[in-house]
Amino acid sequence: MNILVTGAGGMVGSHMVEILHGQGYHVVGTYYKPTTNIREINPSIPMIECDVRYPLNVEKIITKERPDWIFHLAAQSYPTVSWDKPFETIDTNVNGTTAVFEAIKTVRARERPDYDPMVVVACSSAEYGETLNRLEGEEIYVREDAPLLPLHPYGVSKVGQDLISYQYFMNDHIRCIRARIFNSTGTRKVQDVTSDFTYRAVLAERSGNHVLTVGNLESYRAIMDQRDLIAALILLAESGKAGEVYNISSEKIYQMKDIVAMIEKQIGFRFKIQVDSTLLRPTDERVIAGDITKLKRDTGWNQKIPMEQTVGDMLEYWRKVL
Repeated sequence: MNILVTGAGGMVGSHMVEILHGQGYHVVGTYYKPTTNIREINPSIPMIECDVRYPLNVEKIITKERPDWIFHLAAQSYPTVSWDKPFETIDTNVNGTTAVFEAIKTVRARERPDYDPMVVVACSSAEYGETLNRLEGEEIYVREDAPLLPLHPYGVSKVGQDLISYQYFMNDHIRCIRARIFNSTGTRKVQDVTSDFTYRAVLAERSGNHVLTVGNLESYRAIMDQRDLIAALILLAESGKAGEVYNISSEKIYQMKDIVAMIEKQIGFRFKIQVDSTLLRPTDERVIAGDITKLKRDTGWNQKIPMEQTVGDMLEYWRKVL
């Protein structure tokens, strides 16, 4: 089995290539402007620089490797960045996804009409946007059939990525699964709440300056460990139903101040909280949590890693690399 992971320079992709390699698969990763230190990745795993906005780059790799599974994780993945770089965000996320499917069509047309990979596309909970603010009570766990009302350019780009993938399934019969991924974190992660807080906590531990700069601590997020996310993505490739969309979400919801408390408990001191207005978004979903009934039914996936363990692992990671 040959596997391609685009965006292997990101937090999830970098861990995914290592996990798949450790399971005995032949796996190739691509990266472009990586958000992780790719020198940390097992050097025996082939890593290819590839800007997915240029279709020929993607076509060359897929033509050569002919992967049986493609995990398309390459993206401009930060909502805050998308406000400043909307053109790049939509180009990377929508056109980069189009490039993957067009490359598969090219292989079929030129070499192997029977080429039939499974493409797992990393979509996002950001697609739901304002819908998440309208849910109450037990209904806060949004289902896959909820309206898509994104609140930032990143969310819009992910709706485009999601629907263009469905179009290729319907019209070109390219097997794909759209995975709407909710908040995940872990070692190598940057620019999310847990990574920022654990990073600053280790700096505070060393300096003795116990001020923690934060954004909105009142919001709620269902956060899962990246290892649980990767397990879900692999299970979807194995047993998910082609053409379907699946939420991947933690069932446990945390308020952002809960994450601060976990860090304080493990690091052994309390922070002086300082709110930075530049960390507040123009619009923000109050609660982000997904209904995963469909995922569990079709794959048997269950969340295994508690957030306390994730926080501890991230603190240890920053202590080693800083």
